[in-house]
Amino acid sequence: MIVALAPGCTRPAPSPPAAPSPSAAPTPPPSAPAATPRGPGLVVLTDVDPRVRTDIRYAGAHNFVGRPVAGYAEPLCLLTRPAAEALRRVQDAALARGRSLKVYDCYRPRRAADDFVEWARQPGEQRMKAEFYPRVAKSELFDEGYLGAPTAHSRGSTVDLTLVDVPTPTQPPYVPGQPLVACTAPQGQRFADNSVDMGTGFDCFDPLAHTDSPRVTGVARDNRRLLRQLMTDAGFVNYDREWWHYRYRDEPWPDTYFDVPVARSSAEPAGG
Repeated sequence: MIVALAPGCTRPAPSPPAAPSPSAAPTPPPSAPAATPRGPGLVVLTDVDPRVRTDIRYAGAHNFVGRPVAGYAEPLCLLTRPAAEALRRVQDAALARGRSLKVYDCYRPRRAADDFVEWARQPGEQRMKAEFYPRVAKSELFDEGYLGAPTAHSRGSTVDLTLVDVPTPTQPPYVPGQPLVACTAPQGQRFADNSVDMGTGFDCFDPLAHTDSPRVTGVARDNRRLLRQLMTDAGFVNYDREWWHYRYRDEPWPDTYFDVPVARSSAEPAGG
């Protein structure tokens, strides 16, 4: 899922409220980023439900920028506690269907969204174009709604995910520099993600990734519909341009965008 300019997925960010601080705390230097409250309830998803698979793409090189993204100190899925507990209910329902959830991205710090904006300002940096946006010009990614800042992910209750079979096939590792195949190619040709067939790869900037694309039929269409049913039943809302992107409807921080790093030190114990 990536950042997106669409109703329900992003909104103009108000100036984040200043974090509570001791009365004698010194004023940060002008160059320091504005502080935001950490927000109670950020937990590591696999502490809440270790059955969920993870493939945190922005912590590594297999993503549309081709390198680890700013703010991803560890390959973890952090979510607010309500969103994590809702995903545990989704996992229960998925396992009853012989499937499991696999998450690609969860909470995303503001610095990561800023990193995407900076990358977009570099027209010559297109090392991953052949896989992630083969049919869309990089200069159009913002106008087409595939990129934007701020992002709902920074509020801590939005997740990018897919379904995998149980037992789950082994996924070959991505090797930087390997030949790239378009995310719009048939499942047997594109990157060997162990996801069930969803019609495109993850983070595919293309109309084919729209959840209800009429060009996606058969098994892939059924898999998208199953994922949407499971997520909707648990209180999540899909972004219609990305089959993988879901926001928890009753998110506890609907107007706050956080910037703590993706690291275990940013989370609270799963037990509360």
